[in-house]
Amino acid sequence: MIIVANSLDRIFTSNVNSATISIIEQVSPPSGGFGPPGGPGAARAGGTPPQAPGPPPGAPRLTWEVTNVPAGRGAEGFDLSPDGKELWAANARDATVTIIDVAAKKAIQTLPIPVKGANRLKFTPDGKRVLISALGARGADTSLVILGASTRKEIKQFNLGGGAAGILIAPDGSRAFVAVSGADKVAVVDLKTLEVVGQINVGKQPDGLAWAVLK
Repeated sequence: MIIVANSLDRIFTSNVNSATISIIEQVSPPSGGFGPPGGPGAARAGGTPPQAPGPPPGAPRLTWEVTNVPAGRGAEGFDLSPDGKELWAANARDATVTIIDVAAKKAIQTLPIPVKGANRLKFTPDGKRVLISALGARGADTSLVILGASTRKEIKQFNLGGGAAGILIAPDGSRAFVAVSGADKVAVVDLKTLEVVGQINVGKQPDGLAWAVLK
């Protein structure tokens, strides 16, 4: 899972095996910059000075810095709050969500969630709610839970008929489309009434969802 900031100078990615979230930022290099082994005057075999890669002369040189923030076991599905201040990560093996302060680059809270194998997590466009799907759901298990972003409290649980994965929310925040992998369908959830209002029958084990713009 990868999210690129709108400013294009920050990248976020989840690391399932190491239970971390990486924050990758574009920054200025340390004082003195970087150079090839042996210092800035080092030469290749034959005495030819190396050509330093990078921007044209006079342009600012930038590099990337990585900070790995501990989350929970099986951290995978995550999302950035619309204001860019918080990152929420679903921890599939712990049945928890880790909330990370983006500016401080550290976890500030861990919440228990009533889902098995939390797989994907999405903020609503207004930043008020968080949807989390449960790929490990079976039978009467909860497939989807909605939390309040500010209260950190549960708003509603849904049994969609099987384990769920990908979540796609309409830009106006009116509906959510949830891939119910265990039932070969996409459930349609009205985010105003908080009711399932339909389903779309699709192929086997749906997961990723995206908008197609017709021109």
